[in-house]
Amino acid sequence: MTVADALPMRAQNLPLVSVLIPAFNHGRFVQRCLDSVLEDLYPAKEIIIIDDGSTDDTHERIVEWIARHGDKLRVEYARHANKGIASTMNELAARAHGEFLRLGASDDYLLPGGLEAQVRYLLMHPFKKAVVGDSIVVDGNGLILHGSGMHDLHGANKKLYRSDEGIRRAVISQWAIGGPVAMVRKSALDTVDRWTEGLRIDDWDFFLRLAACDGLGFIDVSVCAYRLHDNNFSRTTHRDTRVINLRESRHVAMRRTHLFEEPYRTLLKAQVHVIGAKIAFLQRRLTPLAFHIVMYLLLIAFSKLRFPMPHSLVKEA
Repeated sequence: MTVADALPMRAQNLPLVSVLIPAFNHGRFVQRCLDSVLEDLYPAKEIIIIDDGSTDDTHERIVEWIARHGDKLRVEYARHANKGIASTMNELAARAHGEFLRLGASDDYLLPGGLEAQVRYLLMHPFKKAVVGDSIVVDGNGLILHGSGMHDLHGANKKLYRSDEGIRRAVISQWAIGGPVAMVRKSALDTVDRWTEGLRIDDWDFFLRLAACDGLGFIDVSVCAYRLHDNNFSRTTHRDTRVINLRESRHVAMRRTHLFEEPYRTLLKAQVHVIGAKIAFLQRRLTPLAFHIVMYLLLIAFSKLRFPMPHSLVKEA
């Protein structure tokens, strides 16, 4: 029995889902994103979309779409000067009316049935604050590149996501969430402090906080199409930009270690050194690279010696 079959849905009692879409310079893709929300058969939904200071025709494309389809569902649209993704996500959440928030992205699009599958999971697991699914991966023209963003793109072991312990380990050591695949209870934002403004890459910080309190669940269902194209911020090959992103990730890891009990605290400290090794490698600094590798190996050994993991997790990892 799957999540989609486990709970009968009654249209008159469906919780409202607010689909949050931060838009930035995605004029080529944003209408496909909005179409996908409209096409999903889950009826109790609204769109909250903010153009975060786009310099292309994103604004015009959104206005054009609303003029055609704004009578079919509730759409709230705002536009402001560029503030960054975290600030825009916080504003989107503040404007939302739904019990559940579906996190979107203006260059990606939802897959049919994903909203219902995630709503079902959260209704069946009232102590979970959020649920993530998988994605397919497409190119700029919508052609499928990978059937699973988690496995094929990021090389993740999806079996880890079947337990709270596995999710904590996966979020810390094998972050493999490709695209906007999360649905969050709006009430959960009161306990995880929303998105940390000022971060360039905010999602790992957000999900670390959820995983630390066992608030994150997983369904093995593709709920969105994650689009790879020339302007994907998180997949840049520019060395200096990668170093900046990695330094921010290292800061996030150090900042959040106190949230975890052992052995996960030690695993997150080990991840600090993995990130440090990547920075040293990009900068061609051999001594720091060797130091971070040694520290990583020592911390991993320490975590296994002092806090052995269940045999099933060791085997799956």
